Amino acid sequence: MILHDFMSRIFLGNLVESYCWFVGILLAGLIFKRVLSKILTFCVFKFLQKYATGVGYDKLLVLLKKPLGVFILLVSGYFAFNKLTFPVEWNFAPIDQFGLRMIIYRVYEVAIIATLTWVLLRVIDFFGLVLMYRASLTESKMDDQLVPFIKESIKVIITILAVFFILGTVFKLNIASLIAGLGIGGLAIALAAKESLENLLGSFTIFLDRPFIIGDLIRIGTLEGHVEKIGFRSTRLRTLEKSYVTVPNKKLVDTELDNLSLRIQRRVKFNIGLTYETTPEQFKKIVADIQNYIDGHTHTLKDETRVRLNEFDSSAINIMILYFVDTLEYDVYLDVRQEINYKIIEIVQKQGSNFAYPTTTVLMKNK
Repeated sequence: MILHDFMSRIFLGNLVESYCWFVGILLAGLIFKRVLSKILTFCVFKFLQKYATGVGYDKLLVLLKKPLGVFILLVSGYFAFNKLTFPVEWNFAPIDQFGLRMIIYRVYEVAIIATLTWVLLRVIDFFGLVLMYRASLTESKMDDQLVPFIKESIKVIITILAVFFILGTVFKLNIASLIAGLGIGGLAIALAAKESLENLLGSFTIFLDRPFIIGDLIRIGTLEGHVEKIGFRSTRLRTLEKSYVTVPNKKLVDTELDNLSLRIQRRVKFNIGLTYETTPEQFKKIVADIQNYIDGHTHTLKDETRVRLNEFDSSAINIMILYFVDTLEYDVYLDVRQEINYKIIEIVQKQGSNFAYPTTTVLMKNK
């Protein structure tokens, strides 16, 4: 009886029982948010399972856990606040007139639509993973590049549609008039978004012209790295130092770009400097031995090798060495260079010569 009397008390226009329901529903939403998220994700996965070859439930759970958790909290908040009413003496305007009620209701509507859009975008990300898995089973790299591009395009379209839906449904705006008005302000918008539009056009150029594809090793100026993702605005590279660099697409189409993956060989060119005490006969033997060794190497192109006595420097006589390595694998290339460098040292020492280094000779003249 005492409990019943306590629950029947009124505070700020609401029964204590109503406040208990309010707190209970919110707590239930917080406590069961994780469990309900997993259940909803499982239901979505079961619906999509026949299309989700190669990608499991755990991937979808990682994508949907956060947006579904927010959605569950919003729904819990809706039922909880429905248990309460504003005190009559506060004299708030009705929900269909501008005031606190209308603001709260419209903010809630926007939050619900935004959360559902978030869930839909994550589902699209899931399908992107499925398509990327299928693309990985093919030899062509074209589909690896096409899948992220299509995924990002669909996400942009859905986001724009969600914004228009909010403007039309929540704020009761005339979408047709709004779109017509955008035509008038289109020039100003285009000027304001000039860089973004240029990057967008750059992405279409990359997609159609295909100067590179995902996985290629490219060089832009001093930057060199493997292409990991081609997006609407930018392309992301993994550099040889393993850092992750984002390059605007406009720069990729406006700047000289070297696709190193399309090389058929790797070129090596350098000079070695020998001392001036080296005799002409020693030079001839050193040049001939280096030429013969490189020509006979299993990873070099015989007809492309050049070993020549090149120039007279201030403290050395230089021999130019130029050859091509017939591999694109970076580790193999480094191993071949190392083998040849070791052999060059051996040949120079075998012929009784020495490598030069900067020296200064002072001649003292007696008076």
